[in-house]
Amino acid sequence: MIAVIGAGPAGCAAAIMLARGGRRVLLLERQAAARESVCGEFLGADAAAALAELGLDPSALGGVPLARARVGWGRREAGFALPFAAWGLPRQVLDGALRDAAMAAGADLRSGVAVQGAEPGPDGWTLRLAGEAIGARQVVLATGKQAFRGYPRVGAPPGALGLKLHLAGVAAGDAVTLLPFAGGYAGLQPLPDGGANLCAALHGEAGTAARDAAGFLARVAAGSALGARLLDGARPCWDRPLAVAGVPYGFRAAAGGPPGLFRIGDQAAVIPSFTGEGIALALHSGLAAAAAILAGEEAARFQARWRRRSAWPMRWAGLGAWVLRQAPGAFTGAAAVAPAARLLARGTRVSRC
Repeated sequence: MIAVIGAGPAGCAAAIMLARGGRRVLLLERQAAARESVCGEFLGADAAAALAELGLDPSALGGVPLARARVGWGRREAGFALPFAAWGLPRQVLDGALRDAAMAAGADLRSGVAVQGAEPGPDGWTLRLAGEAIGARQVVLATGKQAFRGYPRVGAPPGALGLKLHLAGVAAGDAVTLLPFAGGYAGLQPLPDGGANLCAALHGEAGTAARDAAGFLARVAAGSALGARLLDGARPCWDRPLAVAGVPYGFRAAAGGPPGLFRIGDQAAVIPSFTGEGIALALHSGLAAAAAILAGEEAARFQARWRRRSAWPMRWAGLGAWVLRQAPGAFTGAAAVAPAARLLARGTRVSRC
């Protein structure tokens, strides 16, 4: 049996392909039902291609088509047409569809279950759950941005605070909007039923002042005239933003690791969120891990290969994140923004690696 820990995009992608390949798969998820998580909700060309391989279509799931991108900083703003088809889709909808697809493929989904630990042994792995232990030949670690006890992301950089808030009263149109501000950046894009999703990465003391909805909105709006205009009249759909601390943007798991442990998704690489490639990277890592297991490849070899494959997108994303933090106004130069955005979009696509 193969145990997959985490039923997000990465874990479900691996579980679906492994089950289709005839393997017995146990998919373990601590949340009882699919729900929102801290995520920009952007699905670009690579994410759509991976979903198609899994039998899912963003449009059929109700995704909002996105045609443009905008950037605002201070009094300046710029925009350009996206160089590929894209959609905005809430994670609750996406994760729910992926869970259903995993079960339809034959994976055994156990939700509302917390894995308290995992230990390797001579014959595989033992997973500790509340009141029981489960044996597995291999383990696929797909717990997303949350660290897994006993298996830290070694060498991870200092973590950022991730925040997410759904808003009513916001007309986001057909655009995904990047809004840098003091201490971080946010992304805004439309929701299927109106309103918008606002997701941000904050560094240092900026996160302390933005954990409540009003403080979060005020900090983003203060960064640009575009942000202030878009968020004027915004009504939070939740009492507080969803939050996850210690997100190590830029992390890539080292090659190697315990035999039989396959790290995927944010456990393998955490791409800066402004690129919009987080879900794509997660899905493709799940597909790659499943292919490796079905081919009889050792975990260490897979991890080394995925580290090489993700290197180019991560380097381009890291460069973009550095420029965004050091000189956010560079993203609003009207003459340069479109070609620079196309170059960045091409460089961060995992399917080209």
